[in-house]
Parts: sequence; structure tokens; C-alpha cells
Amino acid sequence: MVALLLVATPVAAAYSDKTSSGQSKYATQAGLGPSALGLPSPAASQSSQESSIASVPVSLAKRSAAKFPVPSSMAGLGDSITRGFNACGFYFDCVERSWSTGTSREVGSHYLGLRALNPAIDGKNFNDAKRGAVAADMVGQAKQAVGQKAEYITLLIGANDACKPTESAMTPVQTYRHQVDAALTAIQKSLPNTRVFIASIPDIKKVWSAGRGNFVARSAWSIGKICQSMLANPTSTAPADNARRDRVRQRVADYNGVLGQLCASYGRNCKFDSNAVFNHQFGVELLSNFDFFHPNGKGQQELARITRAAGFTWNQALSPVSMV
Repeated sequence: MVALLLVATPVAAAYSDKTSSGQSKYATQAGLGPSALGLPSPAASQSSQESSIASVPVSLAKRSAAKFPVPSSMAGLGDSITRGFNACGFYFDCVERSWSTGTSREVGSHYLGLRALNPAIDGKNFNDAKRGAVAADMVGQAKQAVGQKAEYITLLIGANDACKPTESAMTPVQTYRHQVDAALTAIQKSLPNTRVFIASIPDIKKVWSAGRGNFVARSAWSIGKICQSMLANPTSTAPADNARRDRVRQRVADYNGVLGQLCASYGRNCKFDSNAVFNHQFGVELLSNFDFFHPNGKGQQELARITRAAGFTWNQALSPVSMV
């Protein structure tokens, strides 16, 4: 479990079936303009027509190489972040506000972005994540997604591998590698055409940095025994505590390095966020008021925005087909 303290941006919504540009209602509700959908704006279309014929094949080649068919089903794998834990109440999962599979227009999840492009995905947003999950649980979740024939899968895992009662209890990097690799192998073997998006693990030291001066946050961390490998003795600046926090942060960075390597080995059907989430600057206002650790609704919204920007470019022009 880890909090995202993020700077929220509003998600647009419209209530007519079509906008003035002919964009679908689903697209507008998901906060998607023409450029976000991978569609040319009127100005871009005119510019394209005025460009030289010699430049057209190059442009088309680049677009073809970068875009993928819009999936008709998806699954979210991971832990309490993907479950939306504490995002709309105390101590329960709020999957409608999940950055991955959520249905809340305010969050603007990956699912809503895809539904704007392909209404056939409607209702096929499986959230297979589990509160408290670690990398060892990913094979089981991957098998669930395989059974659901998910054409698109998001994966965010590793915070609980680093957030332990003690530093020594953290999952070794090579063990983490083996466990995530086994999950990706299970997906690729059974669903070779499914696209997999991997989000980096947030920098949990930023959680400590943002909340250490807040008495209520410190109390929540202490009473709830939250991520004590990082958050124990939150006000201490003793060399030993600073060194411990740096080592835990490095373990998360090492996990993210593994994710990038595994995704690269997977091939073109895998997309890593290139540490977009890990590198993001946080703000305490986007934490749950209950544990000061998990993202609240606005935090989920910002996570959705960051990861969608770092994800696949979908080609609406390609007819949705089963990729199973």
C-alpha cells in the first residue's frame, strides 16, 4: 500500500451525445480531446493536406508504428492503490475511483478513456487487484485476467514489497523480478496479443516528506503501523533513520528498474511508464484523510492522468477485433 500525493487536474465532462467537433459523449466524459484520442484536429488536418506528398509516407509510417487497436476488455492488476482503497470512505475499496478500471468521470480512468474510443468495452473492466497484494500474488491475478480474456492489462505492484514492518523484511530485488516475470510470462503465453501497461511504483519517501510535519498524518502512520520500513520515527533526522529511508527508496527504485527491463523484454505489447509515477511531485492534499497514505479521489484522478499520458496510443481507425 502506498499513497500518491498528487496535484489534481480537472476532468472535463459533457452531457450531449456529440460535441461540436463530433466527439462522442464517452470521449468527453473521459476528458479526452481530439489529440488525446489520437485524432487530428481541424487545424492539423488542414496542415496535413498542405504538406508535401513526400512527407506523407513518413508521417503515416510513424503513426502506424505507434498505434494499437482499441481493446474491448481490460483488467487491472495490483494492490490497494488499484482497488481505490480509502478513496471514498474509511477502510473499504472504492473501485469506481480506481485509476485503472474505475467508472467515476471525475477520475477519468484508463477504462473510461478506452470506452470513449470503443464502446464495446462497456462493462468489461475487471479489477483483479487485491488489498495488501505483493509481487508474489501477481501470477494468480494474471491467471484471472487470462480467464477474463482481457485485451488490455494494467499492472502496478511493489509498494507492499517495500512497505514492511522492518527494512530487513522487504522483498529481495531478484525475488521481485522472478515473481513479476512469472506473471508477465503467464499473460504472454495465453494472451500473446494483449497489451500490458506497467506503472512505476510511487516514490514512498515523498509520502514521508510531505506528511512528516503533519501531526494527524504521523499519528495515523504510527497507530496503523503503516509502511514502518519508511515511516517509522517520521520526525527523526538522525543519520541512521535518514540512511534507512534512503535504502528503502533505493529498493523501490530497483524494483522499478526491474519493471522497465521486464517490459522491454516483453516486446512491443508492453509499455512501461518510464518512471512517470515514481518521478512525480506529490502534495499532501491528495492523500486519504483516513490514513494519510493512500490516494484520495483526486489522487486517483492524477494517477490516471499521469499513466494515461505515459501509456499506449490507441488507433480508433482500426476496427476493434478480438485479440485473444
